[in-house]
Amino acid sequence: MVASAVLPVHAQTWTKQPFDDKFRQLEEILPTPNDYRTGSGAPGHKYWQQQADYTIQVKLDEEEKRVTGSETITYTNNSPDRLSYLWLQLDQNRFDKNSDYNLSMRAQTRYVLKPSNAGDKQSLKDFRGRTSRQSFEGGYQISNLKGANGKPLRHIINKTMMRIDLDQPLLPGQQFSFSLDWEYNMVEAKTHGGRGGYECFEKDGNCIFLVAQWFPRMAVYDDVNGWQNKQFLGRGEFSLEFGNYEISYDVPADHIVASTGTLVNPEQVLSGPQQDRLKRAETAKKPVMIVTEKEARANEEDDTSKRKVWTFKADNVRDVAWASSRKFLWDAWGVKSGDNTVLAMSYYPQEGNPLWERYSTQAIAHTIEQYNKYSFDYPYPVAISVNGPVGGMEYPMMTFNGPRPEIDKEDESKRTYSRRTKYGLISVIIHEIGHIYFPMIVNSDERQWTWMDEGLNTYLQFLAEQAWEENYPSRRGEPRKIIDYMVSAKQVPIMTNSESILQFGNNAYGKPATALNILRETIMGRELFDYAFREYSQRWKFKRPMPADFFRTMEDASAVDLDWFWRGWFYSTDHVDISIDDVRIMQVNTDDPEIEAEWKRERHEAAPRSLTEQRNEELHRRVDDYSELKDFYNEHDEFTVSPKSTKDAEGKLKPYEEWERELLETEGNFYLLDFSNVGGLVMPIILAIEYDNGDVEELRIPAEVWRQDPKQASIQLWREEVITQVTVDPHWETADADISNNFFPRKILPSRLELFKDKKKRNLMKEMQSEE
Repeated sequence: MVASAVLPVHAQTWTKQPFDDKFRQLEEILPTPNDYRTGSGAPGHKYWQQQADYTIQVKLDEEEKRVTGSETITYTNNSPDRLSYLWLQLDQNRFDKNSDYNLSMRAQTRYVLKPSNAGDKQSLKDFRGRTSRQSFEGGYQISNLKGANGKPLRHIINKTMMRIDLDQPLLPGQQFSFSLDWEYNMVEAKTHGGRGGYECFEKDGNCIFLVAQWFPRMAVYDDVNGWQNKQFLGRGEFSLEFGNYEISYDVPADHIVASTGTLVNPEQVLSGPQQDRLKRAETAKKPVMIVTEKEARANEEDDTSKRKVWTFKADNVRDVAWASSRKFLWDAWGVKSGDNTVLAMSYYPQEGNPLWERYSTQAIAHTIEQYNKYSFDYPYPVAISVNGPVGGMEYPMMTFNGPRPEIDKEDESKRTYSRRTKYGLISVIIHEIGHIYFPMIVNSDERQWTWMDEGLNTYLQFLAEQAWEENYPSRRGEPRKIIDYMVSAKQVPIMTNSESILQFGNNAYGKPATALNILRETIMGRELFDYAFREYSQRWKFKRPMPADFFRTMEDASAVDLDWFWRGWFYSTDHVDISIDDVRIMQVNTDDPEIEAEWKRERHEAAPRSLTEQRNEELHRRVDDYSELKDFYNEHDEFTVSPKSTKDAEGKLKPYEEWERELLETEGNFYLLDFSNVGGLVMPIILAIEYDNGDVEELRIPAEVWRQDPKQASIQLWREEVITQVTVDPHWETADADISNNFFPRKILPSRLELFKDKKKRNLMKEMQSEE
């Protein structure tokens, strides 16, 4: 018996293609809402955060470049949890020669370092810094750690973190007070880097001291992470608790001190005229000099062993920084912020003029004015800009900013500044004062999510810069300026931990700022975006938001589904590159043989003649010799309609009804526009359509056009006019990486040919490898 089988006539193999849903919701990624953080992005009805209050006495040893302090901390447990230990941040331990920071700096890869530092090349400045860090005796010396009862506290120091073990758990609602003494050597800022340090001037030997991350501080305990006790490696910045501070600074008597907070004892540290000027500055129409250049020069020349104690108070701040120098000039100006007056103040050496006296305090005032429009009224009594060796750094009410004018090459007694220095100073002050809003008030976790303060702040900086003057040279914010990074192999998602980012400035500053600008201008529109962003700012001021809180609030306050945008811009490394591949024109087939035949004849006559046809024009044909070979078809071309048409005796076409016939007789052009998503990042398709009558139409197709197929999309247009040119992204608003495919028909784009004198044979392979 022979077995038989029934086989299909045509066997087919089906390959399933995965569906890449760029619009799927982020619920699979974002944390589940709860009583502390709602699904709307707002703080929940049980939201809580801890409080840490400080009383600190600190002394500056100018000769030894050493800071010595004593502090008392009162920690309030507002959480629902029992805490058996407390964690403190010891940021100065970063400068211990055996710290993770120093050891990892010696071993960093070329992707993290600047290209000039890769391989066998290193600048003298960097080499000096690396060698000095290995011999510098940095880090805290901590002593006398004890509770309020005077008993020593058990503790352990783990690099940049210190754990205090409690004898009894700290219950919800309870407070715990303790004190400690400490001291450390300050770093020379230009040698060691960092966010603080000292700078001494060769001309007179006097120094500027910028003091930051200077005291042991409570680490954050929150509802998301528990204790935020990640080690401080230098890049991921801070996560801190709000509290109230009272600080006393013991410094040389000829020093001027700037600090977070309000000066409590001006009568003890300022002269009578200086106190009067400070009061007058509150209502002045322009900045008032509190310490004049003449007074600063007198301080520089003073040689005293006397000391003064400056006392400041600061309420509801998450940190304190200060600066001290006998070189400081000081100006102040009262700026309105809602119902309050803020003293915008600048401290700078004479070497900072003429740049600083002209622009610093003005830039502070401008920042407050602009940021208030987009977030909330600046709530603190002062806002300060200090010139020193730190390029740019922020703390509550206090910023450090570096740019200075240069010595005039033609007259060394004078100082001048370049265009780059001028706008560099204005921009860095806007940026750092802006940080007082984000993250010093909207208290995001910088240790984990750098973009939540740097990116949001850079976006607002861009708005403030554009409001300073027309054609302000902003470095970041315009979509076209982020393209090179978005196609770079070194791009990582914005949602990457601070320490793992390869190109820090582009990733944490530039790309999120650009994304928010595009969201405002292209996706949501200014009105919706500004309202939602202000809602986020108001909801989370003096609180601790997480990324999900920002994403959810922006959607909640605008009714715009943005999950596709967050997924593409923040969670992927896709880039924008939308190509217009084809434009096809069609007209309605009338079903009238005569009309259709004439249409075909016109197309045939308009088509170019082939080379063969052109060369055969003089060819002698047989039918010319034998006329009997010609018949009806020689007298009529292929487009002639036969006498037997589809019309009936009354000349009507069937079987169409009247409304159908009206559609068939409509005059116009039906277009199909085909697009491909080359870069992978779905975005709206913005079109400029030019017509033969000279009109230009702008058409904005929402990103949802890519919902069912994120790779190809087509749109249909019905227009009476004839399209002559279609351009994608005509205003350069989406960061489209390749504009050569943005035109149909394609255009020849202008560029530059760079010529060089080939003195030696270039090793192109080696150059390419060094750039990777």
